[in-house]
Amino acid sequence: MASGIRDKVAIIGMGCSKFGERWNDSAEDLLVEAFTECVADAGIEKKEIQAAWLGVCFDEVNIGKSALAASTTLRLPNIAVTRVENFCASGTESFRGAVYAVASGACDIALALGVEKLKDIGYGGLPEFSSAMGITNSLWFPNLTAPGGFAMLATSYAARYGLDIQEVKKAMAHVSVKSHANGALNPKAHLRRPVTEEQVLMAPMIAFPLGLFDCCGVSDGAACAIVTTPEIARSLGKKDIISVKALQLALSNGTELAYSNWDGAHFVTTTKASKEAYDEAGIKDPRKEISMMEVHDCFSITELVTMEDLHISERGKAPKDIMDGFFNRDGKVPCQVDGGLKCFGHPIGASGLRMLYEMYLQLLGRAGERQIMNPRYGLTHNLGGFPMLNVCSIAIIGRYGD
Repeated sequence: MASGIRDKVAIIGMGCSKFGERWNDSAEDLLVEAFTECVADAGIEKKEIQAAWLGVCFDEVNIGKSALAASTTLRLPNIAVTRVENFCASGTESFRGAVYAVASGACDIALALGVEKLKDIGYGGLPEFSSAMGITNSLWFPNLTAPGGFAMLATSYAARYGLDIQEVKKAMAHVSVKSHANGALNPKAHLRRPVTEEQVLMAPMIAFPLGLFDCCGVSDGAACAIVTTPEIARSLGKKDIISVKALQLALSNGTELAYSNWDGAHFVTTTKASKEAYDEAGIKDPRKEISMMEVHDCFSITELVTMEDLHISERGKAPKDIMDGFFNRDGKVPCQVDGGLKCFGHPIGASGLRMLYEMYLQLLGRAGERQIMNPRYGLTHNLGGFPMLNVCSIAIIGRYGD
């Protein structure tokens, strides 16, 4: 019977480039920046890496097909390098490949990479998306936009729980204010300017009720991780070993899209993947046991609803928890401590690994001004697609043996 991967794989090094509008740097430059930090942190030589995975979403405006860009740029020692893509979960998908390879015994030391260079296209959001969605899905919703899809999530949520939409919008504003405050403390973040609730609420409307500050932009950036077994980590002199507690992935099966029994106010995939991740990690009460989170705040409403799908907030009660400061940096379960997608940035292929990078720093006490007290478990969450058709990934990491 499957036993999961709890404590079977250790993270021995991580690296992350500065995110932002990196006009003077190529995707390859960003890979080098993240990889250099990662290898130095791991304390190994490049020749010891036995396999690698590269997460990229929009390859055609980026580094092209295959994983050759990573292999040639980093001069990896002619090893297997696999390019993976799973919408906004691409970075975590890369990490999953490396982790599973080590857990299975296929290799001793593996590398996970993620990169995206989108600002060069000259467009404020994601590139034209119909080709990425495929022909059939383009027929289902030919004019759907990301802000429009998630705006419907907000209005459906308010209707489902009988809430005034302005009450929901105020909680969404608090989500954005929190992320900007955290991002201001992060030297690698794209956006580092605090904002007020009034600024958020008075900002131009994008798709009601989502205003400008309720939407994350896109960034250029890269992140990576090196993983191995706990035994090898110990032999390398690692004392505070950070291990993987759970990795889960869930995809929509078409039910939300095609039938009317979905209420439009929650993510089916996140609800399922998080429960399975808690089971794998041995977590019984996530509201009390999860120390911190990095979730997919592509829009502020996404973060709000995700608090319930992660079984942290009760259904219909996330706005209250948010307004009470439960997810603030000094709250019970800090969320988006590094600024999140909203402010650290969202280079699609790198985002999952960037989230893990923050959890890793926090667990090792290296987060500087953002450091939270005595974290035990860090959870990361990616959601790629739309509320009714998406990919969700969940990762949980913590100290080995805890």
